[in-house]
Amino acid sequence: MHSLLSQWQPRLLALATAGLGDDSAHDINHLQRVWRNASVLLQEHAQADALTVMAACYLHDLVNLPKNHPERHLASRQAAVLACRQLAELDFPAEKLAGVAHAIETHSFSADLPPHTLEAQIVQDADRIDALGAVGLARLFYTAARMDSALAHGTDPLARHRELNDKAYALDHIVTKLDKLPGKMQTAAGRRLAEQRLAVLTDFRAAFAQEWGIAD
Repeated sequence: MHSLLSQWQPRLLALATAGLGDDSAHDINHLQRVWRNASVLLQEHAQADALTVMAACYLHDLVNLPKNHPERHLASRQAAVLACRQLAELDFPAEKLAGVAHAIETHSFSADLPPHTLEAQIVQDADRIDALGAVGLARLFYTAARMDSALAHGTDPLARHRELNDKAYALDHIVTKLDKLPGKMQTAAGRRLAEQRLAVLTDFRAAFAQEWGIAD
């Protein structure tokens, strides 16, 4: 399997690179990190097909629509169709295409589709883990800037006396979405890693509020 992965990795990387846009939160480094996360999870799930996982990790963002795009929830399905077409042209093992498509289609938080295979569960976990930790924090504020969101509410950054609104305030996104990700992990290994990385975000949120001028 290792030789098969080594054979396909540069081909998948080439496909992924050709389809990238200008979103640095979903660049080639993101794809590499997702595959690295998945490789960690695969260590506890040797029965999963690693080539299917690797292909889905590299190609899951072939179609990447902005978070505020009205068809955002359809992007992963479109990416799955495109990925399978491009893989078939490269003579990717035909029996694995359906598994790759399912993993890509169900990775997306916006699509809200349940992953029914172990490979899809690993890919979903691996992608969501990259939204946590130090890199996830950087991606959060980068994406918020692209959407013209403020850093935080001026007088109530921790939303003690207002409704959370992560479209208006970047800091709110930690509570509205990111701190729920560990509980949504499909694998035990993914949950452990997600919980470790979430601690980075919760500590940051408290420190941010103190520096902002509001004691936690």
